Amino acid sequence: MSDDEIPDDFVVPDDLSSLLEGGTEQPSVALLLTPVAAAAPLAATCVIAEVGADVVLSDVGAIAVLRDRSASRAAASAVSRLLRQLPIVLLERREGQITATRWMAGAQQGDDLPPGLVLSDAPAVLEDLLLGSVEVDSLDGVVSTDGISRWKALRMITSAGKPKK
Repeated sequence: MSDDEIPDDFVVPDDLSSLLEGGTEQPSVALLLTPVAAAAPLAATCVIAEVGADVVLSDVGAIAVLRDRSASRAAASAVSRLLRQLPIVLLERREGQITATRWMAGAQQGDDLPPGLVLSDAPAVLEDLLLGSVEVDSLDGVVSTDGISRWKALRMITSAGKPKK
């Protein structure tokens, strides 16, 4: 290849690590995996955190399917700030790659988790949502944050903690 074939505006970056990190493409799927035992309280928590989501219950806890995937890290921070004592995992799929990060009390905890480890005993619904093989709208028992006011969200959270008579 001669010098004539290289475009004049071609630049080789000093640090090539950015080429290995994956693109800055918006995630195609962003999920919050939580140990919350019901979909409604997590949906209410999302409302208070001002996070739009559809929440479904799984065998391991409630899963929030985030609507604004470009703000997934901010959503994980906001929800984990409210669920202060509970660890949550943000799962994102972007450019065919899955990442998993652990959040607690509003902050990311440590490095990324190995996605294979997170998904090793995961319920089928989590894998289906993450891989896009099922739409959240087609699942039973989904609780949407749409139409839930902050007052109603507070009532949902307080009633979730009361024992059934």
